[in-house]
Amino acid sequence: MKNLYKIIILVSAVLVMFSACKYISSKKSLNEVNTNSQNISIQNIEPEKSRNFDKQPLKYNDKSVPVLMYHSIDFEKGNELRVPKEKFREQMKFLKDNGYTTLRLDELYDFFQNNKPIPSKSVVITFDDGYEDNYLNAYPVLKEFGFNATIFVITSTIDNNKKCLNSEQLKEMQKNGIDIESHTVNHDELDKISYAKQLDTLRRSKETIENILNTKVYYIAYPVGKWSNDAIEAAKQAGYKMAFTTKNSWSNKDNGLYTLNRVRISASYEITTFKNLLKN
Repeated sequence: MKNLYKIIILVSAVLVMFSACKYISSKKSLNEVNTNSQNISIQNIEPEKSRNFDKQPLKYNDKSVPVLMYHSIDFEKGNELRVPKEKFREQMKFLKDNGYTTLRLDELYDFFQNNKPIPSKSVVITFDDGYEDNYLNAYPVLKEFGFNATIFVITSTIDNNKKCLNSEQLKEMQKNGIDIESHTVNHDELDKISYAKQLDTLRRSKETIENILNTKVYYIAYPVGKWSNDAIEAAKQAGYKMAFTTKNSWSNKDNGLYTLNRVRISASYEITTFKNLLKN
């Protein structure tokens, strides 16, 4: 009988140990699942628009940056603002083949404002007005080379003008490295309207884009490059951090963050001229 009791006690102890090990193993597995879920969640977070560059050499904000200014990417005889798509692709291929980094405007802002270094061969690509050919002809080339760019759109044309970009096109490009920023509501020449109207068009254009794309808009290109001291104040009050003119030169922080220069790209430029524009 004593031996039977010993056997019962021994079996009970083994069962208790087995149950405990199973519980610990189950808890460990659950923790691993939770950890994996957290890792998946972290990986799905949208990356910041401003990258940390480790390419050499780097440059700091005592230097200038070429901000290229395009409008339409198509062909129209005699229209300097409509760069043929073949020329545009040739220019983009030159940038790719020669190791240029295409900056987003958040990165340009960090460079000027916070002296965050960028690759010495950096360039910014911008388009004014928001023509549909930016989607049809420029966007495929930008995707091909993995380039970032910015389109300054006239918000009254969105979904209202067949020659201009619609909401769905804007959403698609925004998800693929093309930032959408403001060019006012009606291409308003800011130096010719009152401060109240300047503030209104700057605020409404900003809000329209933000509502369509569910993102923040911080940058504007002045229509026809026209601005005034009132325009600068209105841009600040409306929540913009940086603004661009059409003055034909590289951008430098000494221009002032609300009056930055850009390099105009004309339909008549051959590739040699384009290359020269990228030399300071």
